[in-house]
Amino acid sequence: MANPIPYSILDISPIPQGFTAGDALRNSLDVAQHAEKWGYTRYWVAEHHNMTGNASSATAVLLGYLAAGTSSIKLGSGGVMLPNHAPLVIAEQFGTLESIYPGRIELGIGRAPGTDQMTARALRRDLLGSDDRFPQDVRELQHYFGPIQEGQSVKAIPGANTYVPLWILGSSLYGAQLAAHFGLPYAFASHFAPEQLLEAMSIYRELFKPSAQLASPYSAFVVNVVAADTDEEAQHLFTTLQQNVIRMRRNTRGQLPPPIADINKFCEPHEKAAADHTLQCSLVGSLEAVRNQMRHWLDKTGANEILFTGQIFDHQARLRSFEIAAEAARSLSNA
Repeated sequence: MANPIPYSILDISPIPQGFTAGDALRNSLDVAQHAEKWGYTRYWVAEHHNMTGNASSATAVLLGYLAAGTSSIKLGSGGVMLPNHAPLVIAEQFGTLESIYPGRIELGIGRAPGTDQMTARALRRDLLGSDDRFPQDVRELQHYFGPIQEGQSVKAIPGANTYVPLWILGSSLYGAQLAAHFGLPYAFASHFAPEQLLEAMSIYRELFKPSAQLASPYSAFVVNVVAADTDEEAQHLFTTLQQNVIRMRRNTRGQLPPPIADINKFCEPHEKAAADHTLQCSLVGSLEAVRNQMRHWLDKTGANEILFTGQIFDHQARLRSFEIAAEAARSLSNA
């Protein structure tokens, strides 16, 4: 009998209007605890900065909080934006987490800054050439997580000999090529950048070289999920995410807004069309609708795993959405 498709969560700890970052972080722990019960494989948090609607900026700190409140689900970054950090610091942070919670920690890394250019200048070791060092930084991380070599002058303590699993994250063909070259698992950010999803998945499988970490290609992709007991309720909840995308294009982003009765009254037709394109990798509806959409994207991508992300204003509705998504995923197999 075929195995069920692994399903996981990518969280940005959204801060709804009228709530605080503390509320959002406590909500993330609640979601992670429920996800563990519902059979989710991993729970990732994403690094973002200078965004009033997201509370997941201190990724390693948040992962420690989530790990302390759960017992078995894998926890990781989706991802750490490596150009913002010295690899040694990241190796020490995730080596510390792995030392406290052995076998549960993984490190997804990305090449983008995860913020605007002004904030990137405040974060980065240096702005010039940081993207160009990404492959070398990946190798440096692998070096720190491996055994200490004779004569090695700089060591990650904790970090050495922890072999924290690495993932490459991306939204373009570059990440797919790099993940394939290094023989690492690959996750595509199709929830906001769907254009190159299918080509990236194909290139990754075609170019993959086995490594000590991974013998054969393993890929995942991220979809927005807004599931509810009825299609109508899900479409209503989805207007929160639609507003968010439109406000980002208007450069008027803020905290997560409540759903509205009619998205067409909120925006111009061209804005709605642009948002629809950005959000095309979204599962919206009741259990049956979400399951059908999930199968559609799994068939198209050939991915091994699906990652759900959900920006829903009401916390209980968000929990219910992830519960329905888990039920839908359990009914699918990777045959």
